[in-house]
Amino acid sequence: MDFSLFPRDLVAEIDRLQRQMQQSFDISPSIRGFARGAFPPLNVAATAQSAEVYAFAPGLDPKSIDVQIERGVLSISGERADTLPRDERSTVHVNERFAGRFHRVVTLADDLDAGEVRATYRDGVLHISIARQKAAQPRRVEIS
Repeated sequence: MDFSLFPRDLVAEIDRLQRQMQQSFDISPSIRGFARGAFPPLNVAATAQSAEVYAFAPGLDPKSIDVQIERGVLSISGERADTLPRDERSTVHVNERFAGRFHRVVTLADDLDAGEVRATYRDGVLHISIARQKAAQPRRVEIS
């Protein structure tokens, strides 16, 4: 016989609150500050010819993603719909997938050309490539 002093939903709610509290204190620093739990997760790299930004955002319609560059700042924003049932007869036990509005910002180097930007979305990955200005690219100087 299984005996409980509390209703099952109350125990599930306490468990959910405990996980939320733990997540709020479980912060790991990144090179640009504290970004734990930020959506979409980003990889940012630089080459001699460009800056490369990868945003991992599976399940989004590319038309729902807004990418802007203004005054040396790259901004990625949009919204992901919630797919879980939300009514009085359903109980969500685990919800680890982000849903709602998102906005990520990356400060760009001064030598990037905001007029030379390509953005593609494939297999859930948004790839943004920003070319360096021609004058800023390394070049070999011939010695005579």
